[in-house]
Amino acid sequence: MIRKDIIDLLRATPGKKFRLKEHNPSWKQSEEFSELGKDATKERAKQVLEANLADLAEAQDLLYADNRYSVLIVLQAMDAAGKDGTIKHVMSGVNPQGCQVFSFKKPSTEDLQHNFLWRYMKCLPERGRIGIFNRSYYEDVLVVKVHPELIGRRLPRAKEKVGKKFWQARYDDINAFERHLVRNGTVILKFFLNVSKEEQKERFMERLRNPDKHWKFSASDLAERGFWDQYMDAYQDAIRATSTKWAPWHIVPADYKWVARAAVADIVTTAIRDLDLSYPEVTPEQHKLLEEARTKLAQE
Repeated sequence: MIRKDIIDLLRATPGKKFRLKEHNPSWKQSEEFSELGKDATKERAKQVLEANLADLAEAQDLLYADNRYSVLIVLQAMDAAGKDGTIKHVMSGVNPQGCQVFSFKKPSTEDLQHNFLWRYMKCLPERGRIGIFNRSYYEDVLVVKVHPELIGRRLPRAKEKVGKKFWQARYDDINAFERHLVRNGTVILKFFLNVSKEEQKERFMERLRNPDKHWKFSASDLAERGFWDQYMDAYQDAIRATSTKWAPWHIVPADYKWVARAAVADIVTTAIRDLDLSYPEVTPEQHKLLEEARTKLAQE
């Protein structure tokens, strides 16, 4: 497991000033790692991931059996930061029946006829299950903030100027929504995969060089890269406003995929194991039925 003090470095502490630029997107999260070196740190991350995969599978079984809590994992990032790969590697050992993944694209006409949280509410995980949002309701304070023309004209007071009050109201709605979920047994784990602009360029170039990865590249990815600074401002504002005691943000270094995967796996596994989970107790009546079944089978 990753030490708590290391994980604390990744957390956006509620109530404290948050600056995104102070979070290193590489593997050098502390002087200790710098002294240890890249190769040794990578080996340690690999060991942490392997251990957590086994622990997470066991924790998921207990989560399902206990059937009181659900876990919502929110993944946000710039394009090519590794969201899909993180999901694939971190959740590789869990039972597919207890895990659901939703990727949210452009809202439909029906979605736009409801409040901005509506389409996400429909996809929340049931008790005993893990739900993963590959992008989420935060898109409505990120992409929409960078491109305010997407707000549309259907909202009350839509003709008024969209400013700080509008975005603060959305942050307030998100905080209230998440607090409601937590009160009702949903553990919310929010991750911003922090990739640098330089690394994103390298990953885009790899997609363009490799024919097998051409399908991953979209002209819109390059267009959105042109708004990098605006996106960084939007992420900083959103994280600062919505990292709460009940649903804090984790700023996960994503320039090296092995770092991101080890960190996410550790945080998810630890969060589930820290719940007061237990297998259902067998009543005396059920013990009697089990003994009768055992006897009947033994006599066949």
